Amino acid sequence: MSSKVCKNCGGADIDVDHARGDAVCMTCGSVLEDNIIVSEVEFVETGGGASSAVGQFIAADAGGVNPSFGENHFSGMGRESRAQTLQNARQNINTLGHQLQMNKHCLDTALNFYKMALMKNLTRGRKNCHVVAACLYLVCRTEGTPHMLLDLSDIVQVNVYVLGRTFLVLSRELCINAPAIGTLTPTPSNALTCDMT
Repeated sequence: MSSKVCKNCGGADIDVDHARGDAVCMTCGSVLEDNIIVSEVEFVETGGGASSAVGQFIAADAGGVNPSFGENHFSGMGRESRAQTLQNARQNINTLGHQLQMNKHCLDTALNFYKMALMKNLTRGRKNCHVVAACLYLVCRTEGTPHMLLDLSDIVQVNVYVLGRTFLVLSRELCINAPAIGTLTPTPSNALTCDMT
């Protein structure tokens, strides 16, 4: 029972069930609260005698350092897996982007493309450096910067066709229309130089 009052009938007989995560008025049956998140921490003893927290930490946002629960077996704990992945991607994008002398807007856009790819699970089964380079190349194509896929391939020391395949998958799956570059529109003047007559 709780000291809450029902908004519908004014009844004070409210059943708060933390296991289900809801609060229900016992008089009229209205659900007053749903998906209640508890802020209590409960610990249990593991088989080895150590204490471990029960439940899962839910961050207010996906970034930043978050407290970890349970035993820390890995170095760098204290972050959720996705936050750590995004932090590594941000660092790799900034490193590669600075080598190409790209501005902050381009680097932020590349990170947004990476986040979109991560949300659609397009990073699974692909090397991080390939995805980062493909995201930067997506920015180069959409923003019209003078960088080629070959430039990125040289920096990350990856075959240009492997990067091209990753770029094509990302652009198709993320529905990003990257404008074509280096196309030659046949005009009478360049048709003669290219033997198009």
